[in-house]
Amino acid sequence: MSIMVSEKVGGAEGTKLDDDFRDLERKVDVTSKAVVEVVSKTSEYLQPNPASRAKLSMLNTMSKIRGQVKNPGYPQAEGLLGECMAKYGRELGEETNFGGALVDVGEAMKRLAEVKDSLDIDVKQNFIDPLQTLCDKDLREIQHHLKKLEGRRLDYDYKKKRQGKIPDEEVRQALEKFHESKEVAENSMYNLLETDIEQVSQLSSLVGSQLQYHRQAVQVLEELSDKLRDRVNEAQSRPRREYTPKPKPIFDFGDNNHSNGGYPTSMAPLPSRNSEPPFPFTKLSFRKPGLSPEQPSCKALYDFEPENEGELGFREGDIITLTNQIDENWYEGMLNGQSGFFPLNYVEVLIPLPH
Repeated sequence: MSIMVSEKVGGAEGTKLDDDFRDLERKVDVTSKAVVEVVSKTSEYLQPNPASRAKLSMLNTMSKIRGQVKNPGYPQAEGLLGECMAKYGRELGEETNFGGALVDVGEAMKRLAEVKDSLDIDVKQNFIDPLQTLCDKDLREIQHHLKKLEGRRLDYDYKKKRQGKIPDEEVRQALEKFHESKEVAENSMYNLLETDIEQVSQLSSLVGSQLQYHRQAVQVLEELSDKLRDRVNEAQSRPRREYTPKPKPIFDFGDNNHSNGGYPTSMAPLPSRNSEPPFPFTKLSFRKPGLSPEQPSCKALYDFEPENEGELGFREGDIITLTNQIDENWYEGMLNGQSGFFPLNYVEVLIPLPH
């Protein structure tokens, strides 16, 4: 866009443009570069994805065709993440802690995507488009005036050099056209720079759109944060559910000789703490423990974790109903409706089995 300050034409120095004009030209040149770069970088800021950025650039055209645009025509990253979270949250089950929280966060992310849509549309229409118009119209017009001025300056310098060989009227007309073009170019640059408050308004619009976006985003995230905090507090206030294996019932007809699944006591292999129980426990038990205080029972001295099928697990302090003594090391008993074996040395007998 710059014009040479001086130029030698056939040994004669070319016409100089004054410093004020050169200063105007420099400022317009910087303004032009700033607008182009800022428009480009703003689009990248809104959409790093090149494909989405291309669709963003079409927003103004589409708004004229369809009226006011509500959707920019490309997915936001927040929306894609939200869809993913909500999908797996529902698949896992909203009644679970993690599943319900995934749905909550997923729905909030989809709301953030809508807020981001509004930011993109607002910034495109109220900041990028006006700057692009400035570039396409006013700055291009100034460029045209400066180019015309340069042509008339060269024409005047050429005719001035041939003065005496051509009519003076031609030289005078060339000078008038040069001054005319200089005035038009100077006036257009001056008006552009004097009305730069318009660009300040456009910057203000950009900041306003960002502020609105962040306010709405904060509102969405604060509501989500409260929801998640409530979930955590609710989960922590509930008593922790211990895993309870399903009971493995046995056949038991009340006959001590057949209390071992049909094996007489004397024939049954002795159970060992570290061995598999000698018979399966896969049948129903018909014996119901009595509620009499004289019911044979024992108190757990330690926690006992079952390792083999048929063993009865319990916690320290549990009161277990005794139903049978298998050998000198193992009892059979019932606790919370479950029946099974456990070692003698884990319990203290309160009411012994009848001999």
